[in-house]
Amino acid sequence: MKPVVITSYGHACYKVTCGSESVLFDPYANGSVPGLKLPEGISASKVYCSHSHSDHNARDLINETATLSDPFNAVFLNVPHDDCGGAKRGYSDITILDVCGVKVIHFGDIGRLPSDDEYGQLKGADVVLIPVGGFYTIDAAQAAAIVRRLHPKLTVLMHYRTDTFGYDVLSHIDDVRKEFPDMEQLPDSEVTFTGEEKNRIVTLMPVQE
Repeated sequence: MKPVVITSYGHACYKVTCGSESVLFDPYANGSVPGLKLPEGISASKVYCSHSHSDHNARDLINETATLSDPFNAVFLNVPHDDCGGAKRGYSDITILDVCGVKVIHFGDIGRLPSDDEYGQLKGADVVLIPVGGFYTIDAAQAAAIVRRLHPKLTVLMHYRTDTFGYDVLSHIDDVRKEFPDMEQLPDSEVTFTGEEKNRIVTLMPVQE
């Protein structure tokens, strides 16, 4: 199995790379996320934006270099961005990728627990990137319930607040830890998935200018 590298740019913006192909999720506009700014010159084969809000949809800031129209065979599940059937904030995509044989799921701004049918499509996840901050998305307790049901080998937590970045209304990472007591707060901006992991849960330091 080729290694799969996951790189954080903060909030819900992550790059997934295998070999010469990569995808970037949810780049945020300058000034849209407190304490964060995307570095200039980010390139990816493909950019996926879960929805149209400015903190997830700054595709124009990324150099999209696709050698393949869809390098990782993306499948999208359109789910509510809130717990009111989309009435508050519309809809957001869960994106399911086959990254060199590794099933990678980016949950976007999911606002409620998946349905049984959706869980059926999420089954077999190796790597999940999942929001935990609440208010705009599911909270840490709901995210933990999803992780317990899916049993991914690697979970990357996203869409939370720290002392230096994130929206005030989001849960602080210290509070998130109450639901994820085994969480590793890595001092690095990337983590490599090798397939040997077992129920590993991490946060990453965002790449910044």
